[in-house]
Parts: sequence; C-alpha cells; structure tokens
Amino acid sequence: MLKKITSLASPNYKNLDWKTVFLILFLVAFFIRFPFFFRDYVDRDESTFIIMAQSWVNGHLPYTQLWDLKPPVTFLFFAVIIKIFGKSFMAIRFFGTLLVALTALFTYGMAAKITSKKVAFWSAVFCVFFQSLFGSLQGVMSEHICTFFFAAGTYLLLTKDHVKWYFLTGTLFGLSVMSKLNMVYPVLVLGIYFLWEGFAIKQFGVVLKRMVFMGMGFLFVLALTALPYYLEGHFQVWWQSIFEAPLAYSDSKFHSPLKALPFIIGILGLLTAGFASKKIDFKSRPLQILMVIVIAVLVSFMQTGKVNGHYMIQLYPFVLIPFGIMIGKLIPPKKIFKPLAMTLLLLLPMEAYLEYVNIVGNKMEKGSFFNGEGVDVPKYIEAHDLDTQNIFFTEYHIGYWVLGVDPPTKAVTHPSNIAREELYPYMENPRKTGMEELHYIMDVLKPKIIVARKGKKIFDKKLVEYNSYIDAYLANHYTLLATVDRGLIYQRLE
Repeated sequence: MLKKITSLASPNYKNLDWKTVFLILFLVAFFIRFPFFFRDYVDRDESTFIIMAQSWVNGHLPYTQLWDLKPPVTFLFFAVIIKIFGKSFMAIRFFGTLLVALTALFTYGMAAKITSKKVAFWSAVFCVFFQSLFGSLQGVMSEHICTFFFAAGTYLLLTKDHVKWYFLTGTLFGLSVMSKLNMVYPVLVLGIYFLWEGFAIKQFGVVLKRMVFMGMGFLFVLALTALPYYLEGHFQVWWQSIFEAPLAYSDSKFHSPLKALPFIIGILGLLTAGFASKKIDFKSRPLQILMVIVIAVLVSFMQTGKVNGHYMIQLYPFVLIPFGIMIGKLIPPKKIFKPLAMTLLLLLPMEAYLEYVNIVGNKMEKGSFFNGEGVDVPKYIEAHDLDTQNIFFTEYHIGYWVLGVDPPTKAVTHPSNIAREELYPYMENPRKTGMEELHYIMDVLKPKIIVARKGKKIFDKKLVEYNSYIDAYLANHYTLLATVDRGLIYQRLE
C-alpha cells in the first residue's frame, strides 16, 4: 500500500481516476482503523448509538423505548448494519471506515474542480488521517455520518447544475442535519450566500429555483423521518426529541463562546492569510462556498462554546482543500519535501501501530482479538451465570448490547443522561429529576448487578449528591464481586 502511495509522488497525478483514488483512500483508512475493529468502544456516544439502533431493529422507534440526544439518521446508520450483519463490532467499524474513505473521495472530487489533482489527492489522504486519528475518532461518530452526507452534497453543488441534482443536494443536506443537528448552520448560511449571489449576478429567479428544489429535498428527508412516528401516533415524540430537547440542552449547558474563540481565530487567521497573500483565490466561487461552510461550522462551535476532537470531523473536508492549495504553493523543493512528507505519513498513524500491538497482546493473553471491559465484563458475567436481566452499567454500557438486554430506564440509555434533568420532559419519563430516577432504579428496580469503573466516580465529580447517594447505597446493599481489568462488578446482597 505504501509503495502504491509513494509511486503517486511521481508526476502521474493527471492519470488518476476515481477508482484508483478510492482504492488508495480505502486502503489507508482500513490500515489505520482496522486494529480498532476489535475495541469494545472508543467513545461512549458510539455505544449509545449502537444500543439505540438495536432497539430500532427490535421494532421500537428511536425515543419511544430508549432515548438519546441525537437525530434519527445516526441511529438508522447503525440499525441497517445490525439488521443485515447482526451484532458485529467489525461490521460497524468496517462501514465506518467506508464512510471515512468516501468522505475523503468527495473531498478529492471537490478539490479536483478547484486545484490540481496532486493537491486534491493529498487533501483527501490527509482527510482520511484527520478523520481517523487522535482521541475518539477511530470509532464511528455522528460527525462521520453527517460529514459524509454534507461532503457529498457539497460536491454536487460544485459540479452539477440541474434541478434534479439540487433536489439530491438538498436531500443529502437533510440527511446530514438529521444525523447531527448543528449542520443546519452551514445549510442556512449557504442559503444566505446563494440569495446574495442571485442579487449580485442579477439572476435571482434562477437561484431561487435552485434553492426551492434544494429545500424540497431537505423537507423530503424531514418528512420521511417524521412519517413512521406520525403513523404510530408518536409525532410529538419526534418533534420534541429532535428539535425541542437539543434547544433545551443547549440553553442549560452554556459554555462561554470565548472558550472556542482561540481555535476559531486560528483557523480563520490562516485562511485570511492565504487570501491576503493570494495563495488562495478569493474570487473562486467554489472556494467561497467552502469558506461559507467552514465559517458556519465554526459559528456552531462558538454557539456550543467548546471544540471537542470529534467535532473537528465536520470541518476537515472543507478546510483541508484551501489549506492544501496554500501549502502546495509554499512547500520546499521536491528533494527536501518528499522525504519529509513520507516521514510524516509514516509517523502520523502512531495510535494505529500501538493498537496493533494491543490486539496482538490481548490475543496472546486472553485468546481473543476483541478487547476492552465492554467485552470482558459481559464475558465474566455470562461465564459465572450472573443475572443479566436486571443489570445497570454505569460504565461500559456497550455491555447491554453484548448481553442482549436493555438499560433499566430511558434516562440511562446514555449513563450521563440521568443527571440531565432539562431533558426529562422530552423523554416522556415518569420521573422528573435525576435523583428521583436514581432512587427508582436502586430502590424499586434493584439491579442484581451494577458495573462501574475502577478509579472513577460513578457520576461526574461535580454531582456530589449523586455520588454520595450511590456510594453509600453500594456500601450497604452490594458487594464487590469481581474486578475485570478496570471494570468493577457489584452484586446485590440478598
């Protein structure tokens, strides 16, 4: 694979076709992400998406049996995979790898319309790297899903000019927003850009027609997601869970925009320098569209008040292209650049190398490539015939999926949701406060088994009342039965 990539450093970029580019991007993505196919989870959100998807596969629409704060297309992605391939970490991670490669392929397609194939190719390669490395990006996140749809839609915007393609673009943008709600920001800002463009070029009627078809595609997706809820009499659940709950959560979890400001200033500063130095052509319409998307996504980060590592996935396909153009005009002579570039490419996947070592070590020690407490704790529970029907995972909650059981209540589908009291009205949950929910679980449901994590409080350390209650309850009513790596298994006293 590396030999193939190295060969592309020779002047053959003009001969590149989409099939070759996709094959290389997929192989790079597969090599980097493959060792994480065996990890129980990389991010807790991914575990929640899987549990929500399994509930859907079992016949329960999202938000009706279990509940989480994400739009339904995210769960649909996982549900389709589970429906076809069953409970398979490898299938989920494989299709996550495919998403990454396809997103990078559309990055290549967008860039190839703006700049040279060489810059386009390397922008796409680094898009794979940045979507797959650092932090929790090796799992399948909602950002991977929404960014794929948005990158595909943007590619159509830059390359097609017929109303049917504008309808498809709107559909893809709708799927993106119904995967991650903050993608509505670039949709709205693009709309403003197109209206301004229509006035500027005195073709407002033509632009309006295009926007109408895009809007129809967007609304088509919303209607499709609403239809099953309407047919089952749960339309209010759809509306509250997708639109009202995120607004309530956003209002209650205020983070100062100033926290995200240094990052935003850094990105915009580099882009401004590129335009000012004329390394990036500000008059290029495709680049203007990419900049509009980047700015809109950055505004959504500012509104959130934080920039988590996986949030950045939403930026990469759009910001790497202008950066690639700028760097392409600044790189040193080829004799110096080529060895530096190859060294960088070899060093970047360090996390992947370490994970390869980890899975081999786990195979030698435990006889399985699959690793992590989310796998090992359920194995212990099943091997020792412990109760699996009344169990509460305060950590490693992918264990519910492995064991084939549901969380005890809606409010703990994602373990941290129990303390998000502002969301309770939208869950249609009988209890209205987190402590009331916790009392219900411990005093009424009385889980036979509770799983926690060694060296970590069960709830966020700021939730003193929650931790004081659960610590005392465990001390009085449970015994620590086993420690599996960092997983603590508590059994209820008779």
